[in-house]
Amino acid sequence: MPDVARAAPSRLRELFNGARRAYTSPLLALADHASQDWLARCRNPYLDEIEEIATLIDGKGAYALNTSYEWSCTSGVCDDSDGGVRLLRVLDWNLPGLGANLVAAWQTSPAGEFLNLTWPGFVGVITAIAPGRFAAAINQPPMTSFGWTLPIDWIVGRVRLLRSNAIPPAHLLRHVFETCESYDGAKRMLTETPICLPAFFTLAGIRVGEGCVIERAQDSAGVREMPSAISNHWIALPKRGHARSRSSRDRYRLMRKALHGGDWCVHPVLNGDTRLIAVMNPAAGTVTAQGFEPTGAATKCLVLDTAMPAAQPA
Repeated sequence: MPDVARAAPSRLRELFNGARRAYTSPLLALADHASQDWLARCRNPYLDEIEEIATLIDGKGAYALNTSYEWSCTSGVCDDSDGGVRLLRVLDWNLPGLGANLVAAWQTSPAGEFLNLTWPGFVGVITAIAPGRFAAAINQPPMTSFGWTLPIDWIVGRVRLLRSNAIPPAHLLRHVFETCESYDGAKRMLTETPICLPAFFTLAGIRVGEGCVIERAQDSAGVREMPSAISNHWIALPKRGHARSRSSRDRYRLMRKALHGGDWCVHPVLNGDTRLIAVMNPAAGTVTAQGFEPTGAATKCLVLDTAMPAAQPA
């Protein structure tokens, strides 16, 4: 992933400058220190890449933003009318520049190539497709409730996170794309591997019936087979939490309708925080993607296939 950062230096600078304006440099410096120490203690497999990115940006933010987890999303998986399985994906994150600086980067791995819809300086995987294998995306569950107020629950959650040695969800998903040769292998790894924070994974394969939503706590999982949708509230697991978005249930209902032919690129699925919309079919190896900012579409709508070059700006 440092290769993507080096290939798009202006996008890298714009993205991290926007993060510093949004979160302030002192706060990012504090978060950076804690994140760097935690990643080193856990022997994170991608720490070397994050360190290289920190050098490229010549400032604070690389460690913090690579362990941040502040987005809301809506996703669904169903049969595609053109054949194969289709994954529908909308990512919401109230951070300026994510839509305008979106890149589509081809990455090579022992299990094969995959296309990562990502940003310069980000080493994890949130939305990606491995043509002929599978496609996947991450949504964020509610913030875990321990029975206290939201601020206290947040502090308790941070303390528990810093005591964990498990891998972050976005790093696990990258590892899945790098090592799993099939949908079954990806589903098993996403279901069984301990993670440091809860996550929702939407997974699409290449054969009829190969699609599911995996609701993950740190050491447990609930699986819902396709056709299935997810936003930002628990369905399969009886977990409590503080809502990430007031519109989660409305977005979920709209995406469920979309799996049977309804329109999904409308409010509230599409909203002021939307930064990415994507449709992926791993059997056909096709992706349609577009970046968004609060004012609307921030990139052209790209139709990508396996012949596209690496690090293609969206």
